[in-house]
Amino acid sequence: MREVIVRTISGVLYILIVIFSMYTSREWFMALFFLLGILVLKEFLKLVHLTSYIAYVLLAAGLYFLSYNTFADQAVNIYLILSCFVCLFLFKDMLWTSKIPMFEKKKYITTIFYIISGFVFLTLIPFSNGTFMPEIIVAVFSLIWANDTMAYVIGKSFGKHKLLERISPKKTIEGFLGGLGGSLIAGFIIFKLTNIYNLPIWLCLALIASVFGTIGDLVQSKFKRQAGVKDSGNLMPGHGGLYDRLDSVVYASPFIFAFLEIVDYVS
Repeated sequence: MREVIVRTISGVLYILIVIFSMYTSREWFMALFFLLGILVLKEFLKLVHLTSYIAYVLLAAGLYFLSYNTFADQAVNIYLILSCFVCLFLFKDMLWTSKIPMFEKKKYITTIFYIISGFVFLTLIPFSNGTFMPEIIVAVFSLIWANDTMAYVIGKSFGKHKLLERISPKKTIEGFLGGLGGSLIAGFIIFKLTNIYNLPIWLCLALIASVFGTIGDLVQSKFKRQAGVKDSGNLMPGHGGLYDRLDSVVYASPFIFAFLEIVDYVS
C-alpha cells in the first residue's frame, strides 16, 4: 500500500507540473521538454556508459530545428522514418537477442533516434493538426498514465501469467490487458471531454499508447538488465529515475505522431 501511495503522489505531482507548463505558452512548453530531455538523456548516457556533451547539443538542435522552428517538413519525415525503424529494431533485439547490439556498438544511434527523437516528436504532437493544441499532448500523457497505472494495479492484484519474465519478471499478461483496458477507457473519457478527434481515433491512439508504451518499458528494462541496475536514477520517489517514468512515452511518441500525421492527411 505504501508503494502505491508514493507512486501516486509522485506521479500526480509530475502530471501537474507537465499540465501547468503546457497551458502557459509554447515557449514554456518547449522549455519544459528540453529540461526533461536533458535529465532523461543524462540518465540514459550513464546507463549505456557513454560520456558525451555532443548528445546535449543534438537534443537542443533537434528540438529547435525540427520542432520549435522546423526548417523542412521533409527532414521531419525522414527523421520520423529512421526513428521508427530504430525503435522497431530495439524491439526485435529485445525479443531475440541476449544483448541489445546497439547498447554496445551503436550508442549514438540509440541516443539520436530513440531518446532525442522521443522528445522531438513529443513536442511535435500538439502541432499535428497545424496549430498548437496542448490538449492533445495532455491526452497522450493521460493515455500512457492510465495504461501504466492499470497495468500495475491489475498485475499486482491478479497477475499470474508472465509477459516476458526474462526481461521484466514482474510484468504479467493480465497486467498488460488491464493497462490496455485502462487506456481504452481513458480514450473514451477524453473523447467525451474534447471535440478534437472522433471516438475511433481516440481508441486507436489508446491502443498505440498502450502497446508501444509497454514495449518501451520492456526495452528500457532490457537496457537496465544489461547495465546491471534496478533503476535509471533516483530523481522521483517511487518511480526511480525520470527515464523510468518517461520510458513508455519516449518510445511511443514517434508512432503516435506518425498516426496523427496519417489522420490529418486523410482528413
